[in-house]
Amino acid sequence: MTDRDKTIVLTGASRGIGHATVKYFSDRNWRIITCSREDIPAECKRDPNWTHHVVADLAEEAEVARFVAAAAKILGDKPLHALVNNAAASPKTPYQERLGCLNGEISAWRDVFELNFFAPLMLVRGLATPLAKGKGAVVNITSIAGHAIHPFAGSAYSTSKAALSALTREMAVEMAELGVRVNAVAPGEIETAMLSPETDVLIPRIPLHRLGTPEDVAAAVYFLCSPEAGYVTGSEIFVTGGQHLF
Repeated sequence: MTDRDKTIVLTGASRGIGHATVKYFSDRNWRIITCSREDIPAECKRDPNWTHHVVADLAEEAEVARFVAAAAKILGDKPLHALVNNAAASPKTPYQERLGCLNGEISAWRDVFELNFFAPLMLVRGLATPLAKGKGAVVNITSIAGHAIHPFAGSAYSTSKAALSALTREMAVEMAELGVRVNAVAPGEIETAMLSPETDVLIPRIPLHRLGTPEDVAAAVYFLCSPEAGYVTGSEIFVTGGQHLF
């Protein structure tokens, strides 16, 4: 099977890491099925590999179900070879503080977990059959913040990503029975709109002395979805420039 015969479903596709990952796979001729809370840029609609985009807010359970149904309809009886759970949110309080344990509304924590944790779980459940048919791969986008206290990521975001790391391991064992591999990629400081303006102060703590690019993350995701990673499951790749070592 060539890459031209393969299909990927990816969430949070309209910008940042998700958008770069879609381009990375499309450049290698994968067929793309995506969703995000907003439409994709007009120029992307001219990409013949990227013609199936669904606008959906995956923080809402009903919207997840609607996207699963839409993706299943697009797939028909064809297999799915990769699912990348990338959509996430890291909100601030109304005073632009990190959302911590003692500030902000508990409802905001629930919203974060709905998108960052429960949506990936529901998507894997909903697309398990085509993934099994394709002997596919699931890649969950976690975070360096899920493994250590981060100065800018809030507690709600960090704990949701830690939970997603644990879920990745559990999924890997259960989905192995279907021939599906499940791994995670944990980015560090990546140059996207999600990055805090103060992030430059962290560069001295990064052994490679630079911020990462969305393409750095996309390449790791692609590897985990490729035959070269055929014996890799339950793993988490840190794309941090070595920052996670401290």
